Amino acid sequence: SHERICQYIAKESGSLVVSVGYRLAPEHKYPAAYEDCLNATQHFLQHLEHYGVDPARVIVCGDSAGGNLAAAVSQTLAGRSDLPRLRAQILIYPGLQALDFNLPSYQQNRGVPLLFRERAVFYALLYVQGDTSNLEEVLEGSHIPPDMRLKYSKWVSPD
Repeated sequence: SHERICQYIAKESGSLVVSVGYRLAPEHKYPAAYEDCLNATQHFLQHLEHYGVDPARVIVCGDSAGGNLAAAVSQTLAGRSDLPRLRAQILIYPGLQALDFNLPSYQQNRGVPLLFRERAVFYALLYVQGDTSNLEEVLEGSHIPPDMRLKYSKWVSPD
């Protein structure tokens, strides 16, 4: 689905672009897609010489769910001393939190096509658990225990 944009980026930047075809939900629940991206990135980093890539210039990138995966891969590899360090991560409208779908950005953009608020939750649930049985609970915010909400309120809150 992203072949043309990857070709464009490669041509315009004079870079090698590797696009990972990861397993998709709902047929493959979390962590299948994450494991696919992590394994592909690790393999690539272990064989940079074969591809003629400067180890100091490797970046991971993703959009939407791919942005979530790029962030997760970056965090996982950040502490690894046996692999070259990633230079950067580029996250394009990434799905990064599922604690609160009532934050201002979700409220302000709740009716903006293409990814309506309800649709964002729907796809997040398919990705994480393979079904959408608790969609309304997540939209209301009652899927998070009060103690966990308080614990993470420093990072995930309207303030």
